[in-house]
Formats: sequence, C-alpha cells, structure tokens
Amino acid sequence: MQSYSPAEQWAEPRGQVQDLSWGARQRLSFANYVRADFKDEIGKDVREGLSARPKTLPCKYFYDDLGSRLFDQICRLPEYYPTRTEISILRTSGAAIMSFFEPQPGDLVEIGCGADLKIRQLFERTDPDRLAHIRYVPMDISAGCLVQSARRMLADFRGLKVHALIADFTRHVERIPAGRKMIVFFGGTFGNFTFAEGIDLLKRLAGIMGPEDRLVIGLDMIKEKEILEAAYNDRQGVTAAFNLNLLQHINVRLRADFDLNAFEHLAFWNERQERIEMHLQAKKDFNVNLAELGISWSFTRGESIRTEISQKFSRKSAQERFRKAGLQAIAWHTDPAGWFCLVELRRLQALDLGYAIQPSGNGCEKVVPSGA
Repeated sequence: MQSYSPAEQWAEPRGQVQDLSWGARQRLSFANYVRADFKDEIGKDVREGLSARPKTLPCKYFYDDLGSRLFDQICRLPEYYPTRTEISILRTSGAAIMSFFEPQPGDLVEIGCGADLKIRQLFERTDPDRLAHIRYVPMDISAGCLVQSARRMLADFRGLKVHALIADFTRHVERIPAGRKMIVFFGGTFGNFTFAEGIDLLKRLAGIMGPEDRLVIGLDMIKEKEILEAAYNDRQGVTAAFNLNLLQHINVRLRADFDLNAFEHLAFWNERQERIEMHLQAKKDFNVNLAELGISWSFTRGESIRTEISQKFSRKSAQERFRKAGLQAIAWHTDPAGWFCLVELRRLQALDLGYAIQPSGNGCEKVVPSGA
C-alpha cells in the first residue's frame, strides 16, 4: 500500500465555493491526493509510454479541464450509445441499487465521477429524507470538474453531504474512506484496463470492502462491429478532438511541441482481443521535443501512439475477472438489448458455494443460493 504525506492534503478551494450558502459549505469538504510533483509523474508516464513498442500514452491524461468538457460532449453524441444506455438502466434499476442504504447509512463513492449525469439518477430515486444519511464521495483527477459537480449536487439535493477526493483512482483507491459504503464505477471505464491491470484494480477495491459493502461496475458488452466503431468515430469529430487534446495536455505540462495537425485520430475494433483501440497516427515524419524532460522523439509517417483501449465484455469474460479478484456478482442490471450492464458485486466470502442466477424483472438478475 502506498504511503501519503500530510503535504498531499488540500485545503478547501475557497475561491471556487465562497459564493455557496453557509449551509452548503457546511456539507462540503475536500481532500487532495494528487501530489505537488504531478509533473514528475506525468513526465515518467510519458517517457515510459513513448519508449515502448508500440508507443502508448495513459488515457488518464485525457482529463484536463478541456478534456473533461469534451468527454461530456461525447456522452451526448448520437453515435455514443454507452451513456444513454447506462442512464436508462439507472432509471429502471436505480431504486433497487439504492436500497443498499435503506437499513443503514453509509458513503456512496463514485470513482472517476466527471459530470454528474449518472449519479443523480440514483439520488433522484432515493427518498429525500434518506439523503441526510448518505455522504457522496466523488473521486476524480480533475479538480475543476469535482468543484462544479459538488456545487450542483449540494444545490439539487438538500441534506446530502459531499466529501470530494481529488485523486487518481489508479493509485489512490486505498484513500477511499473506511466504513460502510457502496462504490460505483460507471461508464465502462473498467474496460480501459488490460486483463492484468483490471484484475489488479478489482483486487485493490475488494481489499477495502467490508462484508456488507458493494461495488457497482459498468460493463460495455460485445456487440456488432459497426455499432462499436461508430461510437468512437463520431461524424462531428468530437472524439477526435478529445483524443488530440491529450497531446495538448502534455504540451502544457511538459513544455512539449507536439503539432496536433501532424496526427490523425484512429479508432477500430480489435476482434481478437475484443476491444476498441484508439490511436493517434502520424501523418508525416517529424520530431517532438519535450523541454521539461530534456529529450526528443522521432515519429515516422504511419506510426501511431495507442491512447486508449476500451474492452468489451461477455458475461463469461467478466465473471472470470471478478472471480480472480475475489468478487462475486450478486445482481446484473441491463437494458432490453443487452448492450450494457451494471453489475453489483460483493467481496467473495470463504463459504460462498452453490449460488444460482434468478431473474427478478426490469432487466435485473440476482444471485441467490441454489434451491431458493
């Protein structure tokens, strides 16, 4: 487990929340686990990624403030089905998911929260009197998005408490507060990890879960190639701008001189590995200088940087990952076409044997003891 120094704690961003009412400010707190040497971290990641064969860059660096806004636009595009499909599932199954908080209070932790389009579906399906017994804990690497989301949630859901974590969930999972909690991981972000990386993340999440805790994870399911590729190659070019903005983020952070016009967006279905891959492909031969690192890289025409993978799942492949991580699916919530699933998971117990799947209506299936 990684250790953290007191210097990583971050005081309330007073300039951004001072105009909130006194009551709202009393319900809001922040903690920052993104270190002051973030530049060193991104420098290390970029150096390692560009040295790899093939070249790669971590997709977490999509999400500077502009990248976060562009992704919000992507979520509203007609070709991008995951967001609207997942929201439809939340509207149907939100009350069932939030029943976790009926017997006892607790934290609702959202990993990689970004905008609040999805989480509010859960709060809107919760008895307003129960909101005072729930603390919302959004975790995101973008401080700007966290602040704006916290402001909206405090205004729209009276009585709700918000404890925002400025954090990189790939490194700071262990900083999620202890206690009774439900962790939600929306949007199919889990698909951005390789098989080994995904199991490692799930193991770390399982490691901070108590016997009563729940993890709700979004999975984009395997479907026709044409539907998948269209979702990552929208006609308006928003996804291309989002992809290219990764280079601009690096330009700012590392005083690099990536020419965005020298690259083109490329996204395609990798059938063998059952995933979409996003790349930035060089349109000519050129060199890039990264002044902050004191190094340069050469690119040849046609060479690409892989910027994201988006794994798609079958129930079998998902169950394999859950089992290896010590987690058990206890409910599957899906849409009528089966395009997307929200899976409720609990930590696997030593005596968990003999379970079966039982349909329970509204696109939901629950795992119950055999013979029940």
